Amino acid sequence: MSLSKFIGVRPDEVQAKRERRKEARPGELLEAALDLFVEKGFAATRAEEVAARAGVSKGTLFLYFPSKEELFKAVVRENISGRFTAWNDEFQTFQGNTPDMLRYCMKIWWERLGATRASGITKLIISEACNFPEIASFYQQEVIRPGQELIQRILKRGMERGEFHLKDVEYAAYSIIAPMIFLIMMKHSLGVCTPQDFVMDPERYIASQVETVLHGLCVRPGDVPPPGASQ
Repeated sequence: MSLSKFIGVRPDEVQAKRERRKEARPGELLEAALDLFVEKGFAATRAEEVAARAGVSKGTLFLYFPSKEELFKAVVRENISGRFTAWNDEFQTFQGNTPDMLRYCMKIWWERLGATRASGITKLIISEACNFPEIASFYQQEVIRPGQELIQRILKRGMERGEFHLKDVEYAAYSIIAPMIFLIMMKHSLGVCTPQDFVMDPERYIASQVETVLHGLCVRPGDVPPPGASQ
């Protein structure tokens, strides 16, 4: 580093700047790693690429994260699994009915995760988990299981309040999870297979999915038939 940058700057100010830079490095490395893991996948991402994108040496990277596997785990904790505490707190304090809670859950999931770069981690796991069993096991423990448990808690809340009628809560949870995964895959992979004149509207898709889950496909007594429906 050029000394000219510090001419006229007191030694304690130089040290403070260095300390702030040091404290920022883990976050900068995680940002760079997230970008590269989503762009290239786990196997193709190299530690030196992450370091270079973050503007540090490979040795500096390994001071904070001893392996690429540990770096990936830190990225997942920072962007996904570390949020479950806040999400569970929101579950505890939610005041509305459970159908509204489910609508809120899916909407917020898209805004806070699905619409962000971090959603690409799901596509990475689907693509590469079989080749990296340790990573797959970690993701199962840190993301999949807590996610399933949270959704099951929402469904059980609805049953306890007499709002939902379910015979199998464990499998019913997949009715919520599957549309979320599909939307991520449309964003990161399957979207290139759709007709060019079709544009997926995430908010509209989520609204449609949650209403189908809540009300099903069958006409119920008292429903008004849509325009053009045969009588």
